[in-house]
Amino acid sequence: MTKEAIQAPQQKAADIAPPPRARSTLALLSRPDALVSLGVILAAILIATFAPLIAPHNPNQHNLNEALKAPFFMKDTLPGYWLGTDGLGRDLLSYIFYGFRISLTVGIFSIIIATVLGVSLGIWAGYQGGRVDTALMRLADFQLSLPLVLVALAVIAIFGPGVGKLILLIGLVRWTVYGRTVRGSVLATKELDFVEAARAAGARPWEIIVRHILPGVLTPILIISAVELPRVMLLESTLSFLGLGVPPTVPSLGGAIAHGYGFLLSGYWWLTVLPGLALMIVVIAINLLGDWLRDVFDPRMQN
Repeated sequence: MTKEAIQAPQQKAADIAPPPRARSTLALLSRPDALVSLGVILAAILIATFAPLIAPHNPNQHNLNEALKAPFFMKDTLPGYWLGTDGLGRDLLSYIFYGFRISLTVGIFSIIIATVLGVSLGIWAGYQGGRVDTALMRLADFQLSLPLVLVALAVIAIFGPGVGKLILLIGLVRWTVYGRTVRGSVLATKELDFVEAARAAGARPWEIIVRHILPGVLTPILIISAVELPRVMLLESTLSFLGLGVPPTVPSLGGAIAHGYGFLLSGYWWLTVLPGLALMIVVIAINLLGDWLRDVFDPRMQN
């Protein structure tokens, strides 16, 4: 068989292959779990965005006379309070709706801070090399050796609790994940022929980074962000559960779980289980969507 006869089917397959955007859409439509996950994430974002409009009650409104009422599927329910009330008489459903706002806000904005800081330092370390690379990587090693709970305790003791402080704290802690990954990609890319050609042509370092190196690390950044977001949401809930996150007056899923924990052994299990279940569903959805992003954009998963 001639060389032309072998290459003809390959060329024909390449001609009819869908473009990358269409291929991503087809991959999404062929994955029911990714579609369901995307729907759950969009629903959580809509709930968090429009919580003041759709929440049936004020989440901080106390009514001790109506405390510890059961959800709609149990006895001793209270009309208009679908998931019952907590120990202070607050509507649990409204509290969960507003808790989504805190979890997603802290997760998204801390990821943005960690991404900007980690990508910047990772590119700088990988491109400069030498002492700069060594110093930044030792800083990352030192930061990874510090327990986050102890760091949070120190920050809260000095500056006090707050949503903005929690976002900044998590963003400054989680940059190491991005920094190490981006540094490795830069080290593998900066010695390639097209980068050397750009450098020989007189391109300045920032031009080489923006035009030739940064596009190559966008896919790993996207995949890491999809994996880091649920971790950060769980981290926020954990810190809030321990009293190190947002203030007690701010509704959060971790705060709801911590409040319900005190009534767990008294039989009021839904105060802890329902907020935890809401958090678990969203975290699983984000993880499944992250798996789909990895399958689509990671060349090693193409087969």
